[in-house]
Amino acid sequence: MSVKFGVLALLEAKPEKGGELGRFLEQGRALAVAEAGTVTWYAFKVSETTYGIFDTFEDEDGRHAHLNGEIPKALASVAPELLASDPDIRTVEIVAVK
Repeated sequence: MSVKFGVLALLEAKPEKGGELGRFLEQGRALAVAEAGTVTWYAFKVSETTYGIFDTFEDEDGRHAHLNGEIPKALASVAPELLASDPDIRTVEIVAVK
């Protein structure tokens, strides 16, 4: 298995909404498990209001399917209520893996 592609998404919750965003991300794991092209999926917390998602993929097709899949749709549905700003979503190239 060789992952070469990734997605990094940084999310800033509205004040007092960090816990809800964290719970939303925990539930998002089930959607990621269902994605055949997603090799790894991490949801993480940086601070009380800053969270993120990091995904890896073996090919561009897997990344494209993810970016157009159920997780972004679910995030878009809760964004007005939970997020202080638009998600900062970046595609990345994996240069080294252990």
